[in-house]
Amino acid sequence: MNAPKFIVNTLCLSLFLLFNQTVSAVEIIASLDRNPVQITESFQLTFTATETPDDDPDFSPLNHGFEILQQSHRSNSSWVNGQSTKTMQWVLSLMAKQTGQILIPAIAFGDDVSQPASIKVTSTTVSTQSNDKDLFLDVEVSTENPYVQSQVIYTLRLYRKVQLAQASLTEPAIANAVIEKLTEDKNYDTQVNGVAYVVTERQYAIFPQKSGVATIEPLVLTADIVLSNSRQRFNGFFNRPATKTKRISSKAITLDVLPAPDSFKANHWIPAEQVHIEEKWSGDITNMKLGEPLTRTLTLLAQGTTVAQLPELLGISKTRHLKTYPDQPILKEKKSAEGIIAFREEKIAYIPSKPGSYILPAIEIPWFNTRTQQMEIARIPEISVTATGSITNPVAPPEIASPIPSIPASPEAISNRNVPTFWMWFSLFLASGWLITLFLFFKKPKTEAKETPATSQEKSLKASLKQLKKACSSNDQLAAKTALLTWGKINYNSHNLAEIAAHCEASLSDEIYNLNSTLYAKHAVSWQGEALFQLMTAHKANTTVSEMCSNELEPLYKQ
Repeated sequence: MNAPKFIVNTLCLSLFLLFNQTVSAVEIIASLDRNPVQITESFQLTFTATETPDDDPDFSPLNHGFEILQQSHRSNSSWVNGQSTKTMQWVLSLMAKQTGQILIPAIAFGDDVSQPASIKVTSTTVSTQSNDKDLFLDVEVSTENPYVQSQVIYTLRLYRKVQLAQASLTEPAIANAVIEKLTEDKNYDTQVNGVAYVVTERQYAIFPQKSGVATIEPLVLTADIVLSNSRQRFNGFFNRPATKTKRISSKAITLDVLPAPDSFKANHWIPAEQVHIEEKWSGDITNMKLGEPLTRTLTLLAQGTTVAQLPELLGISKTRHLKTYPDQPILKEKKSAEGIIAFREEKIAYIPSKPGSYILPAIEIPWFNTRTQQMEIARIPEISVTATGSITNPVAPPEIASPIPSIPASPEAISNRNVPTFWMWFSLFLASGWLITLFLFFKKPKTEAKETPATSQEKSLKASLKQLKKACSSNDQLAAKTALLTWGKINYNSHNLAEIAAHCEASLSDEIYNLNSTLYAKHAVSWQGEALFQLMTAHKANTTVSEMCSNELEPLYKQ
């Protein structure tokens, strides 16, 4: 009879515990600020509890059907008629990933669980696609049929007639292309079909590096729009106006990139809108002085291209009795609303060693005019320079110092040398002490220096140089470019070959440009990497020596 009583007591206890657990569970209510919503609009999901839940919420189940844009937590406590009330809220700003009736799953707050809910998501209505939009993007390009490596101006305009609290816009994306942002954004007012808009305009220069079809991906704008009745509605946090998040996209643009035309006969492909070359001399070329330098400055300007496309202007002069000393080229780019203007300046000093006239050959830069679609040549004609006179300040041979006659010592002095004095014994004492100190110093065991592990940056540098050596040995252009980009990013934070070349001496800079030109030549060009790696090795050695000298030089004025 005791067994049935025990079973009854146990069942009652279990029901009591289950009832207490059910009663003690915190009720968490999920609510929406509006329902239905459009696929391009955000909405707020609020979880409300009047007691503290078991643990922090886990919102990861929402990621399946929604994108969490923002989330916040607030609590409020009050004391009314001797009773304390507490309200806790978790507010999420969400945007649906698809249309339809979407379930909002129950969210776990530790052992406590919220109530599930659902929301209806509709596609964009016809009215929002009309010309009476509150917010829309418009994009265009200067040409849809550019030549390879030529400039394409990509312009985007954001039209709005609503106030934005904040906004973010993605960057243009296209495969196998160099993209440069041009000037700062421009803001102005305009009207579309009689409706006033504020316009923000932004421009990019795009240089496709490969012929064929290429697509500029749509831009995506995510904006927080201030609601029109925000003066009456506040979100309760420092009285910020209520907003809603909206996401819009631009159209995609397809480019049909053309290869270099067969009519272009030059080896170095330069597509541009305008190219100009000029020269200046530091003195009179008809009256050069023997042994004195005269500097020639060549400047090449190209509109609608990058400095990476500009070729070397001055080759190595082999004119006898006219020595040349080239300086490192200066490379610059200027950005404007019309695009990029590339600038290359080279200076070379000429020093004649014999009187006479010297002929400097003409300089010709073939380029392709993208406006007229014709090949043109920027040219400096052949020029004659004349050296006169003689070397007025020859270097004098070093003087040989005559021997100083010795003065015979007096007999008294000779006799005094043989007599030991106090100072001789004192010197011997000091020398003995120095020898003992030196002996003890070498006898003392040396402390082994701890090896410092190489930093990750040093390892990356060594790896990039090793890859460059391998690429140059096998004459692999693409592998050499990849290794150079890695090396340049670590050393100079440079992201293209032109920026890397600007930090190198003239010979290495020209070899880097030679690599770049062969990569994008009109026809396949064989490339030999031996010269590049030799110059890179010399550059590394010079850099190491410069660093050692800068660390070891003593101050000019000692304290």
